[in-house]
Amino acid sequence: MSEILKDSVEIALELDEKGVYSHIAHESAEDIIRIISSLDAERAKNRGEIIYYQDDWDELIRQRIQKGKRHTAFDFYNPALLNIWESKIEYLKKVKNSVKVAMLGVVSFLMATVILSLFSGSPWFLVGVSVLPLLMFLSSYKKERLDFTYYQLTQFFIDELRELIIRHQLDNTRYKFKIFTYDYFGVLTRKIGSNIFALVKIEDDTTNVE
Repeated sequence: MSEILKDSVEIALELDEKGVYSHIAHESAEDIIRIISSLDAERAKNRGEIIYYQDDWDELIRQRIQKGKRHTAFDFYNPALLNIWESKIEYLKKVKNSVKVAMLGVVSFLMATVILSLFSGSPWFLVGVSVLPLLMFLSSYKKERLDFTYYQLTQFFIDELRELIIRHQLDNTRYKFKIFTYDYFGVLTRKIGSNIFALVKIEDDTTNVE
């Protein structure tokens, strides 16, 4: 007979109180390392790097919200996580949409001056060409804003992972995550094969950085 799968709550109920918290903390930590890697992958892609890492962190968090408190939950140890995430996502969308509208406005203005030039015989298109540098500015602004926001989110989850590991005395070596940029605080990096992985640095941690 095939083994009956149990959800997190059913497993947790079979454990003592300390085991319950340890079990949920472990699953929460596994979620967080996926989110960290996914966020950093998005940050690297925003800089123009070719990244093959695939894991939808946005969908992962939405799945956790839908499962609610019956599953390993961000609201188990820090309810503010979801609020911070939602706020940052709204900001990312706002920046993307605002820049998109502004760039469309610049292109529309250019096209309007070209059409006006054709009908009037005057070089109005030169006025349109003069605003083209705005496209470069908007593109640069978007890239910088997204990069900083992805950085904030990634560093935030790294810090939350550290707190979770310390609070529940988890083994930090079990929670390695793949990263693509190396400007985060409180992490140790290891090269495993051709990939670079990181783990959170704990005080008095003797793990070697390679």
